[in-house]
This record gives sequence, structure tokens and C-alpha cells, in this order.
Amino acid sequence: MGGQLSVDDSVHVVIVGGGFGGITAAQHLKHHGVPFMLIDPLDAFHHNVAALRASVQSGFAKQTFIPYKETFGLSFLQGRVIQIDTTAQFVVLDNGKEVSYSHLILCTGTDGPFPGKCNIVDSYRKAIENYEDIVKEIQAADSVLVVGGGATGVEMAAELRTEFPNKKVILIHAHEALAYPELLSSVREEAKNVLLQKGVELLLGQKVSNLNELEFNVTRKGMIVKTDKDVQCTVDLVICCTGNKVNSDAYKSSLGSHLAGNGALKVNKHMQVEGFTNLYAVGDCADVNEPKMAYHAELHAGVAAANIINSLSGKGLKSYHTGNVTMLLAMGRDDGVGQFNAYKLPRFLIVKGKSQGLLLWKSWREMGQKAPS
Repeated sequence: MGGQLSVDDSVHVVIVGGGFGGITAAQHLKHHGVPFMLIDPLDAFHHNVAALRASVQSGFAKQTFIPYKETFGLSFLQGRVIQIDTTAQFVVLDNGKEVSYSHLILCTGTDGPFPGKCNIVDSYRKAIENYEDIVKEIQAADSVLVVGGGATGVEMAAELRTEFPNKKVILIHAHEALAYPELLSSVREEAKNVLLQKGVELLLGQKVSNLNELEFNVTRKGMIVKTDKDVQCTVDLVICCTGNKVNSDAYKSSLGSHLAGNGALKVNKHMQVEGFTNLYAVGDCADVNEPKMAYHAELHAGVAAANIINSLSGKGLKSYHTGNVTMLLAMGRDDGVGQFNAYKLPRFLIVKGKSQGLLLWKSWREMGQKAPS
């Protein structure tokens, strides 16, 4: 996309959310010399692709958090955006601070239960403690129930049995097929077979009926879990991997008429929020018909950043087009299933490409920092 741009003082991009989409957009703008401010409630980027392994391996969590300040310096502001004024063009933080923008990129992601998501703390050191705590809870449990058999639940169950092959692990899923519906049926079936090979007990096509009575992430011997098919099991620990929802708190009060039913923002092919030319939504908070993945967030962010740069230099806008689904499921460090561009991949390739290192090297390299040993 060329080199440094010459921009006037009126240009200042605000990026709300420092996940995969947010840091990708920030790096593009930084490379081109476009002034920006990245705002996130946490003080470090969380490589949550590796969150589940951090839940089963002590000492691993510290590799999954990369401090923003060391990469972005004064172009990072810690805080939670609670409102947007699209007329006067500024965002409002929960401490009352206002930050003006000429262009706005919303990358607010999704909220969901810990350990798959880590949105409840503002300090990465505290977040690391939370992961170390759940490792201890898992170590203390003889049996673990995973609720939900989407991608997160499948990977969680596999991580548990890989790290603790003698623990009883049960997975309950409301549907007969596991993982994302957009995956090839052969890939979903292979995910099921890997879990069975690892010794995971599967209760498919049924829901937990007493979910509200259960305490998550804490070992309590003898917890009784019931399903709507009159199945009952007794476990020591319950980990919930369902219930992710779009994090719309930053924009729902000001952009309510632009929301899709799930709280995501309606966007055009340029990743612009419909009705705006200087407001973009990327990643999970963009209403794009494809699985919610870090990979897609990075692609969206590249288009949004390119379009801001192109608009400043008088060039045409780029378009984003959904394609065939590419997805890799790490099923413990020694196995995995997935597909590339609608073609099923051999499991050994996924082990090499994702499962062993969970792409941590990529985030540390892109943030220009060295991972802790």
C-alpha cells in the first residue's frame, strides 16, 4: 500500500478495541504514518487463540498477553468506550474523557465466558492470575464437564484430555454435529472422532437443563448436571463454552438504527457502517455472514485501514468479499482438524501449522516484541 502519507492535522483515526482486528488496523496506519489512537479496556493484546491452552498448562498464560504500550506508545489509550457522537465526531470513555476522530474503526469483538474470553479485567497481570487459578481448579478436579460443542468447546475438551489423559471429560452439545455449521461435514465428523479417540464422552443433541444452578470454573465435588433428555451426570468442575455475544456497549446507544439483530453493525462492501463514509466496523462486531474468527477480523481490518489511506490519497476504495471458509481447530498440542478454502486438510498439517504453537509467534512478531521464555 505504499509508504508514508502526508496528512494534515485534521486526520486522526480512533480504533475502538485492540483484538486481532484492532492491532492489524493500527499496524497498517502506523506503517503509513497516519495518526491514530487505539483504545482498549485491557493494557495488553490478548492472543485468545491460545486461551484454552493457558487454562490447562501452568505458566503458559504469560505468553498470551502482549503489552500495547511497548508497541504503540502514546498511540494507545487504556479505557472503555461507552458512547460515540457521530455528529461532533468523538468517543466518550467511562471516565468521562473524550477523544476526537476524523475516522473511526470499531473492533469491539465479542463477550463470552472465561476462559475462552477474558473481558472482565483491566490488567493483563490479573488476567494471567485468573488463568493460573483455573489451571489449579482443573488439576484439583477428577471430572470436568464442557458445556457447548462449538469450536471453543471442541478445543477445550481436547486440551483437557491431552494435558490430563486420566481425567473424565464430558462434552454436552445441543446439536448432533460439532463445531461450526459452515465447516465441511467431513471436518466436523473428524473433530468428533478425534474427541472420541482422546477419550472425551460426548452427549450430543441435548442441552443442560439446570445451567443456571451451576457454578463455573470452580471445583465442587459432586455437582449434578441434568439435560433435557433426562440424562444426569455428576462432575467436579463445569466449564462453559457457550453464550458469546457481540460486544455492542460502545455503540448501541448512538448507532442503534444501524444494528443487525445480533448487535453487530450493518456494513457495506468497503467495511463502512451503512450511512457513513468515515466509520468502519471490523471483526465480530461487523454484520458479515461468515464465522467469527481472528483470521476474518484481520482481513476486515486490512480493508478498513486501506480504505482510510486510499480516501486520504484520493484513490478508490477496496471491497471485502467473503470466500470459502478456512478454519483450523487445534485439538490439543498433538492433533487438529480443519479446512483451507473448502478443502479438508491432513491432520498433521494442522498440528504443524497451528496446534503446536497456536500462532503465538505471529502475534509477538507483529507487535515487535519478544515472547517471555
